[in-house]
Amino acid sequence: MTTSSETQKLIVVTGASTGMGASAARALARQGFHVLAGVRRAGDADAVRATGIEPVILDITRSEQVEALAARVADDPRALHALVNNAGIQVNGPVEALPLAEWRRVFEVNLFGHIAVTQALLPALLRSKGRVVNISSVGGKFAMATYGAYAGSKFALEAVSDSLRREVAPLGVQVVVVEPGGVRTEMAARGVATANHLAAAMTPEQDARYGGLVRANNALMTSGTAAGLTADAAARVIAKAVTARKPRTRYTAGRDAALIIRLGRVLSDRTLDRVLTANLRRHYPKPSPGVRPDRRTRSSGRAGTPDAGV
Repeated sequence: MTTSSETQKLIVVTGASTGMGASAARALARQGFHVLAGVRRAGDADAVRATGIEPVILDITRSEQVEALAARVADDPRALHALVNNAGIQVNGPVEALPLAEWRRVFEVNLFGHIAVTQALLPALLRSKGRVVNISSVGGKFAMATYGAYAGSKFALEAVSDSLRREVAPLGVQVVVVEPGGVRTEMAARGVATANHLAAAMTPEQDARYGGLVRANNALMTSGTAAGLTADAAARVIAKAVTARKPRTRYTAGRDAALIIRLGRVLSDRTLDRVLTANLRRHYPKPSPGVRPDRRTRSSGRAGTPDAGV
């Protein structure tokens, strides 16, 4: 049900062009909020625009666009109820082989961009006693093989969320983290394509060490995403985090996320390694007829999990 007070409140959702961001914007607009939906291109703005959804051009790594968003919020008489930090990219590759520029790009979007938007909008949230909802990932709890950069950025976002929550809770602002598992969005397909592109640039020695692992993780991500939550189902979790009167500090989205996080609480690192390796092994490429499998390649993977949540 929509209340008259909700129609007077704003919500900012970053990364709202497609996927969970677009679905969350629609879900919140249906509840009567006026959603400022961050998109990167004018074409995306036309696609997401609807009753209660006002697209704004926003690349969270560009300071001038973040400042323009803050000015738009400041000029609006309605209170800012929530900021949903949803924008993100997924770049996978072995630690040894992933170029440092890619590490920096992932952290610029998945961590520093969120901090920039949060800093810009926090004065408005402090005035309204609103909340920050950070979209993390099951990868913010467990770093699978080839997920070092992506999971590292999500681990960092979890830590920043904890610190921010303890800083602003006495001031009336709530901070909530949402941790999706596999979600059926375009992000997974983009992640696989990026992983393949980066794998093609590995040296022959690196390919011998990690090529099978990369392909197995890509196959696991593709199959896990196909069986994952719909974007609309994930958006319902986000909407709950935004609207609950007394929200939890963390919500999982999807059975896979809940299961992996639960296993991580009771299993040792070595045991979890074995469980995840066994799950990954069936996704390794089958050797060509007459070619004996390389035992080192078959056992080099440590983990992999479908995660296209953000």
